[in-house]
Amino acid sequence: MTILVTGGSKCGKSSFAENCLKDFSDKKYYIATMQPYGDEALKAIERHRLMRAEKNFLTIEKYTNIHELEFPENSAVLLECTGNLLANEMFSDGKIINPVGKILKGLKKISTNVSEFVIVSNEVSSDGILYSSETMQYIEYLSLINRKISEYADCVAECVFGIPVARKGDLPF
Repeated sequence: MTILVTGGSKCGKSSFAENCLKDFSDKKYYIATMQPYGDEALKAIERHRLMRAEKNFLTIEKYTNIHELEFPENSAVLLECTGNLLANEMFSDGKIINPVGKILKGLKKISTNVSEFVIVSNEVSSDGILYSSETMQYIEYLSLINRKISEYADCVAECVFGIPVARKGDLPF
């Protein structure tokens, strides 16, 4: 089963995503994509580590190239999050590249090779504000990634004020 969890900033996506796998008894992997740049990132990373402490996740820090990862067939994977992954891939070499195909290939590979896959993403395109061309390109790419994932996901959930709302399929609990 593949679940896409999306929503705005601080809306409960992480907690909901982790709860999707709370009853999974085999190996659970947590792909952390946030690079530790600055105090705010370090605080967010620590907050997420505390949230998943005692939830039996094996954490993999992987900022780019998720297509390189291999997981056991009967495992569960939580990826947090496609927004960070896209930014890491898109801007890492000092020049803007289009990594959408590469990211989608990695996500699909994981999705087809594990029992449960929960993908956390962000809703960044609904505020109606025009940003710099680089930011607008990022928003376009992330929106495309979210649409492509939702095509094959069994469940798409949007978290609104801490409340998960099913947009496709049934919520896992």
